[in-house]
Amino acid sequence: MNPRRFASNPYVRNTGPVPRVSTDQLAARRRQILDGARTCFARHGYEGATVRRLEETTGLSRGAIFHYFRDKQALFLAVAEQDARVMAEVVAEQGLVQVMRELLSSPESRPAGWTGTYLEMARKARTDPAFREPWQAHSAELTAVTRARLERQAAAGTLRADADLVALTQYLELVLEGLVSHLAMGLPSTHLESVLDVVEQSVRRAPAQSPNGG
Repeated sequence: MNPRRFASNPYVRNTGPVPRVSTDQLAARRRQILDGARTCFARHGYEGATVRRLEETTGLSRGAIFHYFRDKQALFLAVAEQDARVMAEVVAEQGLVQVMRELLSSPESRPAGWTGTYLEMARKARTDPAFREPWQAHSAELTAVTRARLERQAAAGTLRADADLVALTQYLELVLEGLVSHLAMGLPSTHLESVLDVVEQSVRRAPAQSPNGG
């Protein structure tokens, strides 16, 4: 087709250049999708998070959602990746117990937030081999960050010296999984802060006592 004929055709409306979407707008839209999808997966489970429900919780059409993510599993993995990254940052700075404390201090996120999604991811990793490998990679990243922080504490002399670092890492991760299960099931959390105090004290080096017992 002759471009000049097309441009001069009175029956063709010239709408001008297509407006560009800024990088910030694209990032904001992606966050909107992830936040809505996290709520949807936690509330309905992976299988129950239909496209229609994803549209409702994100406030966007399926075309907009899957413009950013190839399919539902890619979206689910993106939620897992985002959560693992945020958790790893907190662990690196403040430790895994602090992650647990933040879960307790934000009850509005349950059950339709992080805790429910975490359990759903663990369930899918158990039943879906295709999902298991990338999920294990995210879990391994968290384990590495937790281990590195414990190593720094050991070097600083604030960590108990009579337990293996691998055992302490697994211990804290098991406590996290138990806490997430407890919260996701809606069980009472009244005394859990005190439980976390016990967990934190159990991995610390006991303070030295003076000869007179003071």
